[in-house]
Amino acid sequence: MTPAGRRILAAAEELFYHRGITAVGVDLIAEHSGVTKRTLYNRFGSKEHLVAAYLTERDRRWRAHVRAAVDACDSPAEAVTAPFEALRTWSGSNTRGCAFINALAELPDPSHPAHRVAAHQKLWLRDLFAELATAAGCSHPDALATQLLVLHEGAVATQPLALDTLPETAGLARALVRAGTSPGR
Repeated sequence: MTPAGRRILAAAEELFYHRGITAVGVDLIAEHSGVTKRTLYNRFGSKEHLVAAYLTERDRRWRAHVRAAVDACDSPAEAVTAPFEALRTWSGSNTRGCAFINALAELPDPSHPAHRVAAHQKLWLRDLFAELATAAGCSHPDALATQLLVLHEGAVATQPLALDTLPETAGLARALVRAGTSPGR
């Protein structure tokens, strides 16, 4: 990506995340990135594609963050709940909640390129939970993955509140994993 493209993407991320996707126009992004609208359109084609690029880049960073948390685990059973630890460390700099949930709420049309990126991010996490649960020997890894996704997304959705639900949610996730890996199952 060109330096101008990186500036545009950085400005778009800051503005889309903090002000909302539909509240931010290309004029503002161009102004904040120090480029012309023509340059913005030359690099990204449309606002829709810029939103998709913003979410794709954020997804890349989130997945790397989660993978690092998984890789730091001492056991396969611990790895199943690593995305909850990743969420704890990620949340400190993401005070407006989940960019993907926000995007899904603002862009309900499944054919929108950014909607697809956001939806795939959630499906990726569910698939990761299933993969990790299978590696840990959990019974019914697909059902467990769905339960863990719901717990994780509940923790994400309550982040902007004055509640700290993540410790309790992570504890529930660990209990589900223990139940799924207990002998006799």
